[in-house]
Amino acid sequence: MFERGADLGDTPGEFQLWVEREHLDQVLPLAAGYHHLRLNKDGVLGLLTGVGTAKAAASVMALGTDPRFDLTKAYWLVAGIGGGDPADVSLGSAIWAHHVIDGDIAYEIDARDIPAGWPTGYVPLRKSRPYEIPVRNELEGEVYVLNPALVDWAFRLTKDLALADTPALRSARARFAGFPNAQRPPFVTRGDTISSSTFWHGARMDAWANAWVRYFTGGEGNYMISAMEDTGTMQALTFLSAAGRVDLRRVLVLRTVSNYDREAPGATPAESLASLVAGNYPAYLAALDAAQSVGSRVVRYLVEHWTQCESTLPK
Repeated sequence: MFERGADLGDTPGEFQLWVEREHLDQVLPLAAGYHHLRLNKDGVLGLLTGVGTAKAAASVMALGTDPRFDLTKAYWLVAGIGGGDPADVSLGSAIWAHHVIDGDIAYEIDARDIPAGWPTGYVPLRKSRPYEIPVRNELEGEVYVLNPALVDWAFRLTKDLALADTPALRSARARFAGFPNAQRPPFVTRGDTISSSTFWHGARMDAWANAWVRYFTGGEGNYMISAMEDTGTMQALTFLSAAGRVDLRRVLVLRTVSNYDREAPGATPAESLASLVAGNYPAYLAALDAAQSVGSRVVRYLVEHWTQCESTLPK
C-alpha cells in the first residue's frame, strides 16, 4: 500500500521486501494506477496501491481492467502493516483476516455532544443510535467476508513460522502489563480488521473498534488490527468479480502489527499518538518482515503447486 522511497535499496515500505525477495525485476507501467507494477519469472505480480481506501480501490480497478492480464484464476494477497489490539496480538504478529470491516461508513456526532448512556458518537448508517439492532440487510460496503476455507488453509500453512523478535520489541511489549497476548513473542493468528482513512488511536477507540466488528459480524468477529486500504481493495475486487474478471474466493488479507492501536497503561492517547506521528512505529521493520515472510509462504506454495491451484483452491 505504501513505499517510503524507491522500490529497492533504501528504507523499505510495504513493497520493497517483496520486490527484493521475490525478485520482482520486470517493471510494467500502470498509467491508470498509483505506481508501476513489478513481475517475476514465476508470474508473481506486485501492485503498490497508494495509501487510503480511494487510492487502493482505484489502483486495484486499474489493474483488474487492464487488458494485458487475465486475472480470472489469480490469487490476491493483501500484505501490509497496521495497529494491533493488545488484547489479542503482540508487536510483529501476523493476522489472517476473516472479515474486513469498514470504519468510515457511518454517522458521527462530536464527542462533546454524545448523549448520556451512549458508548460512542459513531452510529451505523441509516440507524439513530450506536449498534442499533437489527443490522441492515442491505449494507453499503460495511463488511466483506473472505473465503473461510482459504483463510484457514493460509493460517495452517503459516501458523508455526518463527517471526522476528528483538530486545527492542520485548522492551516495547513490556509496557503493556496486564495484556498477556501483547507480551507474547510475535505469532501468526486469525482475526478481523477494520479499514478507515482516519488513523484513530486510543483505548476508547479500540473499544469502539471491537464493538463495531462484533456488531457487523453478528458477534462472530474479533477485531485484532486496524488498516487503511482493505475495504477499498475489497470493493474493487467485488466489482471486478461481478464483471467476471476475478474470483473473490481467491482473496487473502494479511496484516502485521507495527504498533499497538492504543496507549500503554500509564500513558495518554495523545502522548502515544505523538510518538507515532513521524512513522516511528516500534515494530515497523519487524512488521514489514513478517508481512513478507508469512505472505511468501503462501505465494511460494501457490507457485510450486500451480498445476493444482490454477483450477482447484488449496485445502
